[in-house]
Amino acid sequence: MSRFPERLAVLAVTVALTAGAVAGPAGGAWADPVDVTADVEDVIATVEDVIAEVESLDGAESESKQGEQVTVALTSDVLFALDKAVLTARAKARLRQIAGRIQAESAGGVVRIEGHTDDQGSDAYNNVLSLKRAQAVRQVLQGTLSGVTFQVRGFGKSRPKLPNLVDGRPVEENRAKNRRVEIVFTAKQ
Repeated sequence: MSRFPERLAVLAVTVALTAGAVAGPAGGAWADPVDVTADVEDVIATVEDVIAEVESLDGAESESKQGEQVTVALTSDVLFALDKAVLTARAKARLRQIAGRIQAESAGGVVRIEGHTDDQGSDAYNNVLSLKRAQAVRQVLQGTLSGVTFQVRGFGKSRPKLPNLVDGRPVEENRAKNRRVEIVFTAKQ
């Protein structure tokens, strides 16, 4: 790629500065630094928590970190059959990998397992399904990890990751990401 435009810009700045130096203060190009004044305003900006999320290529797993808290989210489409709470063999293998990460990276304390659903179905149905799915994940992790305290909750459809509906229309990709189980632990510093 040619660097001609960059070189042209540098040349233009050089010519402008040289012309100002030749013209001197009488030409108005330079001001006496003593005479330069400016008001200083307070700059106030709100700072939001920045939480980066990394997603697997297949979209089945994502990870985010906020401070020392790590959240690994697995879509329930990877873990379970539709409307079921029985883990697939593939899901169990993936959970054993996550257990290894928790064993290696966790600072100890409580590991939270939180089940979530999309907006389809009743609140009661989704609350029970999300809890059963979180319990199924805990059972696999509990069989692999020792000395870990688990906290299991089912949130149903109350905490969507993305809007289930956009402009009043269902968005299936968002619904799929909302059907998830999140594993939350504190990482070593």
